[in-house]
Amino acid sequence: MKGETSLIFTGDIGFDKYMDKKWEDPDLVSQEVLSFLHSADHLIINVEGPLSKQDKVKRENGVVALTHSMDPAATSFFQKIGADVWNICNNHIMDAGPDGMADTLTEALKCHVKTLGAGMNIREAVRPVIFPEAGGIGMIGVGYQRACRKATEEIPGCFSWSDMDLIQEAIHEIKKTCRWCIVVAHGGEEFTALPSPYTRQRYMDYLSMGADIVVGHHPHVPMNYETFPGKAIFYSLGNFVFDTDYQRSQFNTEFGLFIKLHFTESAFSFEPFGIEIDRNVDHIVKGEISPIFTDIQEDEYKLLLPLAAKMFIENTKRQLRYLKPDVFANATDEDFYQNFYEPLRSGRVPGEVLDFQIIYPLSLEEEKKEWKKSRLEAVKEFMLKQIQEEKR
Repeated sequence: MKGETSLIFTGDIGFDKYMDKKWEDPDLVSQEVLSFLHSADHLIINVEGPLSKQDKVKRENGVVALTHSMDPAATSFFQKIGADVWNICNNHIMDAGPDGMADTLTEALKCHVKTLGAGMNIREAVRPVIFPEAGGIGMIGVGYQRACRKATEEIPGCFSWSDMDLIQEAIHEIKKTCRWCIVVAHGGEEFTALPSPYTRQRYMDYLSMGADIVVGHHPHVPMNYETFPGKAIFYSLGNFVFDTDYQRSQFNTEFGLFIKLHFTESAFSFEPFGIEIDRNVDHIVKGEISPIFTDIQEDEYKLLLPLAAKMFIENTKRQLRYLKPDVFANATDEDFYQNFYEPLRSGRVPGEVLDFQIIYPLSLEEEKKEWKKSRLEAVKEFMLKQIQEEKR
């Protein structure tokens, strides 16, 4: 058994829209990117949707442009980059229904890889991935509610990030035999810079339960990270192979990160690797690491949170104008206010996701300008740019 090992985590992969059939392109990822992916002992990718030829499920109030599935032929790319774990716990894995989930698991068996965070029932969804190296490393995958459809004893779906008792039990079981526990979490708000207070607290709760590292997905943009003694949270790695018109309507969705974690039996370290989607040719190349990828400790987080909330509100307005131009193209501040405070707003789970009744008041705190006291000048500039500029 090896006394040390390394794991690389990627951002979101979705082989449709602009990336449809791009697995056939031998130059999809540059040699520099491919070499980095091959440099670890294990590669964990975020598979953002089912690998299935099934038709996408039509849902009430759903937006067809926001459903995702992939041709199973895309697995040739997964094999090329050396992925041995597919995280399938996300808000798109059920976009082709139960048959799509079953097809995805079948493809994983064909590729001899492990899946994480979802399955045909809750027993499969909860099942950890275990590596024996470095004293043992155990991983679970969890996803936010409601969009990450919850698995039950009879219904396919995801391991819910709200099932805290079951998460505590899973972490406890991992730590019985493993030195390290990683939670791969699909949650938080899209197109934001810093985590909402409830998302940050949830990930900190996982650490309190005994997890050592949280790796986040879903926001589609790189975010900050936060270190604690012997522990860390990486709030979002952004996109990897994923690009749509919906993404292009927002800032920074062409950027992403890989995180390489080095483990021994007593300590871990990490190495970030920046990537960029070259939208001229739809290729993934090495890129600059985003200035938001900074260790933001609690004191700085509290100062910067209102500015981040205001930035997120502006990005949400942009999102609404894109998704519902007939309603929001010429919307006033009062129209947006009414939308944010709608009790049954689609996707809102109070205190868990898209809770604008928490985030909107925070955004108003920006007017006090307490964020100017922050020492993180590059982070402030990063957020101010998105507030002041109009995305074209």
